[in-house]
Amino acid sequence: MPSDRRRWLMLVVGLLAMTAGSTFQYGLAYLIPAFRAEGLTLEQAGLLVACPTVGVMLTLIAWGAAADRWGERVVLSTGLGLAGVVLLAARWVAGGGPVGLAVCLALAGAGGGSVLASGRLILGWFARHERALAMGIRQSAQPFGLALAAATLPALAAGGTGVPLLFLAVLFLVAAAAAVLLVRDPAPQPSAPGAPVPDPERSRASPYRTAGLWRIHAASALLVIPQFTVTTFALVFLTDTRGWTATAAGHLLAGAQLFGALSRLGAGYWSDRTGSRLRPMRIIAVVTGSGMLALATAAALGSSLAVPLLLVLGVVAVSSNGLSFTAVAEYAGSAWAGRALGIQTTGQNVLTAATPPVLAVTIAAAGFAPSFAVVAAFPLLAALLVPVRAEPAAIAAQGEPAPAPGRPS
Repeated sequence: MPSDRRRWLMLVVGLLAMTAGSTFQYGLAYLIPAFRAEGLTLEQAGLLVACPTVGVMLTLIAWGAAADRWGERVVLSTGLGLAGVVLLAARWVAGGGPVGLAVCLALAGAGGGSVLASGRLILGWFARHERALAMGIRQSAQPFGLALAAATLPALAAGGTGVPLLFLAVLFLVAAAAAVLLVRDPAPQPSAPGAPVPDPERSRASPYRTAGLWRIHAASALLVIPQFTVTTFALVFLTDTRGWTATAAGHLLAGAQLFGALSRLGAGYWSDRTGSRLRPMRIIAVVTGSGMLALATAAALGSSLAVPLLLVLGVVAVSSNGLSFTAVAEYAGSAWAGRALGIQTTGQNVLTAATPPVLAVTIAAAGFAPSFAVVAAFPLLAALLVPVRAEPAAIAAQGEPAPAPGRPS
């Protein structure tokens, strides 16, 4: 198969794998009404929603190291297949109470976490001038998975949680089969014409000797807090404060997630055209923080503007994810990309796991408006941490030219 066709096939398989993982890991929030109908409190349901993220968080660095050593075909097929089998078992465990179900959800998250350390395919198969768009396409699977979850899981859960778990298991098993049959790990790419030749010793050295990569990790982690505040509690906000039905709210939020997927493509195209990953990331962080403050104000006033603001945040808050992943892979270089992406996603998932239960307690105690106002501080802090000035030197150190601002890379 010609290499051009092969690389786009790799992207499609990665998109499918990410969709399966995201539908499960982040879409469980749409089963909160079903969990509550089965007798769980909001706090207990929030803990179940966090369980897959806990499993992911505990295994991501190991998956990244495995990808650096053995390649992504082995990692993806093994992890996704394990997640599918565990979810099949979870259907039978669910009737025994929340503890057994929580364990299964965490184990499935541990297996599904393999896809979140697999961005090395993008780094290896795509050149820098198209890499952010390719990563944006891959990362658009997260809001697309959420849209799929919003459109399907509430309806599938009408008779209980067994059918939604079966649906999620099948998604994982299909993605695992695609990885086995189609994924091919890339050969190392030559440097671009005119680019400096990277020092092999420097390429093998840890990229964590300087603060730049740590700052990207920290900013990216902070940006998941508003993202998963909206993802987890938008449906509850619409049903509890605006009087929507769960099905109607799910359909509306599915549409927002589809636009969120497109926003990642737009952010990737913007990044490739300007030659920067981090300047767009900082701008998105500022807009997200301002939007959360506006949402908090609208919720406090009982204004109908809260609904469109919630939908806008559902699009904007997710748009920077592909940029941060691309920046991390480029800063780390091919020798460290798997581990760096594992560390990146571990940090994100620490806060992703904490957000649903902590916000559930905060909302129950203080209400939606104060909780949204507190969340607004995190993306504004992230904007301060993004190391925009260090970006050109970091890219040049990997043997690729750092383009002039405002020009295509």
